[in-house]
Amino acid sequence: MKKLFLLVVLFLTNICFSQSEKGSKQFWEKLKMHCGKSFEGQITAGASANDPFSGKKLVMHVKSCEENRIRIPFFVGDDKSRTWVLTFENEIITLKHDHRHEDGTPDKVTQYGGSSTNTGLPNIQFFPADQETCDLISYASTNVWWITIDEKVFTYNLKRIGSERVFSVSFDLSKPIETPSAPWGWKE
Repeated sequence: MKKLFLLVVLFLTNICFSQSEKGSKQFWEKLKMHCGKSFEGQITAGASANDPFSGKKLVMHVKSCEENRIRIPFFVGDDKSRTWVLTFENEIITLKHDHRHEDGTPDKVTQYGGSSTNTGLPNIQFFPADQETCDLISYASTNVWWITIDEKVFTYNLKRIGSERVFSVSFDLSKPIETPSAPWGWKE
């Protein structure tokens, strides 16, 4: 009986411990598990015949994982201008888009994104456009980005509220690919 009681206490302690860890922290740890790996993706929503992403190889590389910052270059064919930058502070995750020219200089439209409004769930985080985004790109003021992650799939998504604009790209986490060269303007 004593052993059974101890097993129940251990089981409940583990449940309480796992439930006490915020969704954002669990999400962060899941993402960090893929650090150093690269994955090929495909557009799952929002593709059109004249879309600059159509027909191009899409690659994400979880290139840099620091304690409170994860940088994920996102390549569209030979275009290495995009890096998703996630930061973790006070249980909240922020997503920013770092855009660079081929010579490494910042694009005039860069560092847009937003912060989650709460700790979210372990498999999904939402990022509504912040004031910096509204000031930089007025038409993107109603953007909401979200990222999902589970054992097999990572998705990056965008919806512009009040419009037909939607974009989703999905990456198969079960099939790492060869790591590409660094994105434009990359500094360690």
